[in-house]
Amino acid sequence: MDYDVIVAGGSVAGLLCAREIARHDHKVLVIEEDSEIGTPEHCGGVVSISAMDELGIIPMRSTLDNKIRSATIISPSGMKFTLDARPQQVIVLDRREFDKQVAHQAKVNGVEIRVKSSLREITKEGVRTSDGEIKCKLVVDARGVSSLIQKDRTGILQSAQYEVYADWIDKERIEVYLDQEKYPGFFAWVIPTRSDEAKVGVAGKGINAAAVLEDFLKRKGKGKYSAIRKIFAPIWVKGPIKEFVTRNIVTVGDAAGQSKPTTAGGIYSCGIGGILAGNSISKFLESENESQLLEYQKSWLKKFGKEFEHMLLARSLLERLDNKTIDRLFESITPEVLNEISKEGSFDFHTISVAKLLGVKGSAKIVQAILGNELRRLLT
Repeated sequence: MDYDVIVAGGSVAGLLCAREIARHDHKVLVIEEDSEIGTPEHCGGVVSISAMDELGIIPMRSTLDNKIRSATIISPSGMKFTLDARPQQVIVLDRREFDKQVAHQAKVNGVEIRVKSSLREITKEGVRTSDGEIKCKLVVDARGVSSLIQKDRTGILQSAQYEVYADWIDKERIEVYLDQEKYPGFFAWVIPTRSDEAKVGVAGKGINAAAVLEDFLKRKGKGKYSAIRKIFAPIWVKGPIKEFVTRNIVTVGDAAGQSKPTTAGGIYSCGIGGILAGNSISKFLESENESQLLEYQKSWLKKFGKEFEHMLLARSLLERLDNKTIDRLFESITPEVLNEISKEGSFDFHTISVAKLLGVKGSAKIVQAILGNELRRLLT
């Protein structure tokens, strides 16, 4: 059977792209190399309610793991501050169930999904898969970070995430640990999912993520925990790739570098990428006008381009702060600034909040000296 579009990868971006194409009565096949959609689960699953609305998804009871009330950020020496997450309506998703919910939406709209089927080669007439050759007009690459590893390793960080049971988990609070020596260029995190259960992870440049995470868990709560699942996967923090569309290939989601450079979170930005790609592909199939495909990248950059530029700048600035400077910055943060960020900040567009923390009145002079004009760029 021939298809209009074959989507390689059953990611959120790939499934949403397929959903949008099928809505316009085009024949779509999604191929997923794993044995089921949503497995393995690489993501922390943190997203806002407003983002879910924009993706056109109302979480089912099985999909929604938790609601977050606050986020605590901890410095290398143990200083901390807490942000109120309630105004931003932050939730934690069970990514396995969420992906299955999106897959169900796609199937209801007419998408065919095959698991245990992997892309081997893109040919002139379609694709060669582990199941054989299939003809199609367009291929959507939604295979995630694995598509980027061979292209540019400089944007890749190694990460490890365990799902654990422990009595030290606060069900309503996310924790983020900054330490440029232990987690260079990134951080450690605790994302609660249910009572006494959380996703705990680390990422960083040049680290043995598994060993670093084991050390973190030994120190956290005196090592009292039970690991129920362990995931090791690379993350991408270098921002969007140069071209989302090349010849008959449309790239979406993590494969297009659409995850946040600051946190590697991508449910919203990657999901919107899938929707925008799906809409552009549908218009192309109806008009055969190749300019319609290029509208996808223009639309995504119009929505996220400036924010991602700021995220990359924020990442560059934060990587230049050593532990001593981070501690001094924490000393300067005031309750007024935290209250302002909690009330006016955006979970999905968060670089203004980062800039306010870096540029807070009375912050250490060394921070201002390091950041200089670049901080002013981030604030504009």
